[in-house]
Amino acid sequence: MRPRSILPREFYGRPTPVVARELLGMLLVRELGGERLSGFIVETEAYCGVDDEGCHAHRGRTRRTAVMFGPPGYAYIYFIYGVHYCFNVVTEEDGIAGAVLVRAIHPLEGLSTMQRLRGVDDELSLTSGPARLCHALAIDRRLYGHDLCLGRELWLEAGDRFPDSAVLVGPRVGLRVGEPARSAPWRFALAGDPWVSRPAPQQLLTQVQPFPWAPPWRAVASAGVAPRKAGS
Repeated sequence: MRPRSILPREFYGRPTPVVARELLGMLLVRELGGERLSGFIVETEAYCGVDDEGCHAHRGRTRRTAVMFGPPGYAYIYFIYGVHYCFNVVTEEDGIAGAVLVRAIHPLEGLSTMQRLRGVDDELSLTSGPARLCHALAIDRRLYGHDLCLGRELWLEAGDRFPDSAVLVGPRVGLRVGEPARSAPWRFALAGDPWVSRPAPQQLLTQVQPFPWAPPWRAVASAGVAPRKAGS
């Protein structure tokens, strides 16, 4: 597959829910042993900093979350349940914590290597969940803080932007926190894609009006939060 343009840092330096929605259709690329492993992002979740109880940065800056408080466009990778890794992209302006969890990709290149790394043959189970995609792409703590704008080892490329009518939204998965964080509709998924983790969100983005592109606790000028096409 012919490489596409690498997403610039400006793409990530926007309100986290905007980036989470705009990442749908973008291409996640892992270079491993000279081979390209890739897939189109079909599911994400937005985590919006110190005032979001669902976000790791809620308790402030720590050694674990330090990268989330830095400039956008870097990898935030964490270990859960003593078994799995999860891959996030850092968002917002430098100094404002935020990250998008990439929950699922539609695999495109390097399927046989992904199957070997995952130890499964079923393509639909390769990357349909945040832990699964990290196993399939060999993403682990060694890539914590990696610059996603360099085009080496791990990066994101421009893809196809889907209309709002093809995007599902809903609450984020597995949060045991209070409101408004628990019910914030900051999980985004491509409707009908078989790699979206189950159960899929049920509401179309077009049915949520106005959509909370910025957290309700943060005042952001409306001119600065509208989604835009990657690279525009």
